[in-house]
Amino acid sequence: MNLQELTSSAKGLVKSFGLPRIIIGLFLLSLFITAPFVGVNIGTSLSDTFNRFGMNAVMVLAMVPMIHSGCGLNFGLPLGIIAGLLGATISLQVNIPGPTSFLLAILFATPFAVILGWGYGQLLNRVKGGEMMIATYVGFSSVAFMCIMWLLLPFNNPTMVWGYSGTGLRTTISTEGYYLHVLNDFLSIQLTDHLTIPTGMLLFFALLAFIIWAFLHTKTGTAMTAVGSNSVFARASGINVDKVRTLSVIMSTWLGAIGILVYQQSFGFIQLYMGPFYMALPAVSAILIGGASVNKASILNVVIGTFLFQGIVTMTPSVMNSMIHTDMSEVIRIVVSNGMILYALTRKTEVIR
Repeated sequence: MNLQELTSSAKGLVKSFGLPRIIIGLFLLSLFITAPFVGVNIGTSLSDTFNRFGMNAVMVLAMVPMIHSGCGLNFGLPLGIIAGLLGATISLQVNIPGPTSFLLAILFATPFAVILGWGYGQLLNRVKGGEMMIATYVGFSSVAFMCIMWLLLPFNNPTMVWGYSGTGLRTTISTEGYYLHVLNDFLSIQLTDHLTIPTGMLLFFALLAFIIWAFLHTKTGTAMTAVGSNSVFARASGINVDKVRTLSVIMSTWLGAIGILVYQQSFGFIQLYMGPFYMALPAVSAILIGGASVNKASILNVVIGTFLFQGIVTMTPSVMNSMIHTDMSEVIRIVVSNGMILYALTRKTEVIR
């Protein structure tokens, strides 16, 4: 192979993977290389990155069905998160300890996700072309509404309600004694004193990712992709466009509900009230950084984008803190995460083919 052919193949590789992802990947690699020289334990950094990947990957996966059906990026993800929070709080109210509480949380969250997703889908069918703007307001307004409901719903588990009044749920509720680390600890592999692979959480994401991949290759999944590619052609082919779009929104809402449960079992707390308010932005940004567009996304986009986004957000503060010898981790984390969100949203039309 001559130099010209090598250059041509290299350009093709860069174009297929995307120059922005290569730059971000090289930056993340440089952070991992720099870490040991500034006193940051590489094992701890890798462990944190894997944990954050597993915590957030399912919520990023929730973007895929709606993108495939042409509904765009799911800025209404907080609606699915609220369904997951309802499942989680009801599970704790039932007060069955251990891993069973995680299964109960999924079971209780599912009907809420289906109902809310159906209503959300009906709304988006009436505002075709402006889905992402309407979805943003749906997410924000639903969080605000639930701020009232968390105070009024009749929960009475002492670990959940405010101690001074006995009514109204606390802002944060611990999952200790219930489903704390139920996935993290399942088949976990401790390679070193500082590096632990949360195998159960990664396998759970892999299972959901496989289910979505398999669904998209079924007759209904192919119809969903057809609706997203060309709704006029899909309607002419006999596909019920509105029904398919609603199904994709229900799927996305359900994945959002499951995603927040996975997040909670790793994080250790259920965050209510304004907790879900901005959670859609990192998920949207991750899948865009992974190479998706507003009308095309794949499981590979989810994996690449989540790892790059969470890797940068995890590594940058710790490396920068060690370099400048001061604690600015939260400031740096906010600057980096919001900077990546801004970058991703300005490149939303780019796509890997």
